[in-house]
Amino acid sequence: MCREVDLHQAVLAKNDTSAGTLRAELAARGTSVINLLSGPGSGKTALLERELLRARERDIPVAALTADLATENDARRLARSGVPVKQILTDGLCHLEAAMLGGHLDGWLPDDTRLLFVENVGNLVCPASYDLGETLRVVLASVTEGEDKPLKYPTAFGLAHLVVLTKTDIAEAAEFDEEAFRAHVAQVNPGVEVLPTSARRGAGVGELLDRALAAADGGGVHQPVMAQRPPAHAHHHERHGHEHHHHDAAGLPTHPSDPARGYVGAPGVAARRRP
Repeated sequence: MCREVDLHQAVLAKNDTSAGTLRAELAARGTSVINLLSGPGSGKTALLERELLRARERDIPVAALTADLATENDARRLARSGVPVKQILTDGLCHLEAAMLGGHLDGWLPDDTRLLFVENVGNLVCPASYDLGETLRVVLASVTEGEDKPLKYPTAFGLAHLVVLTKTDIAEAAEFDEEAFRAHVAQVNPGVEVLPTSARRGAGVGELLDRALAAADGGGVHQPVMAQRPPAHAHHHERHGHEHHHHDAAGLPTHPSDPARGYVGAPGVAARRRP
């Protein structure tokens, strides 16, 4: 048990170092990373394609990097926007890591890129614990996934700077209760904005781009409560893709990674370790 926890701590600590380096390097060139997390089938590729098209219409230099276990389908879809797009195949790894991301940017990312959208692997468990050097962490969920998604994945939703609700055009057919969904989001991440969108109908398209630009300019980034609270318990166990969550005295789930970490909110950082 202790050996497994120690190994997990070491992996996350190494990733934090890489993320800090990448964040500083990109900031020096004026580039901000937007980390998009969701489960499979949330519609984030469809929405991202519309956002990239909107950025191109507004002459905002953007690029996109999309990660999958297999196939380059998403990269081909996003490339239709006409902006620089690159696919990462993770060979079975269920998340991106900062060093992996940095390695794929070398020699590819245009120098004038203002925003780099990173479409993480479709998974709400593993990617939640890994800082990619992002300025804005966005979690997306569709109306077809149910109102209790935030409660099932409190780490992913609890560390988000922005929550995007997708496919709202079929909310009625799916019998989706948006009020309940918003209440569940507020339970794990008080104060975070929930942005309703429909890529098919165009509702809310461009607003994610606006939030990303605001974050890149140094303002408008929500600071999750979970990222500011030290863990309430001194152990963590993650195995075979399952998370075991703990809750603090206020009933909020604490971050499930390094038990020795204290988390503090900081602009552009989902969760950072205290010195």
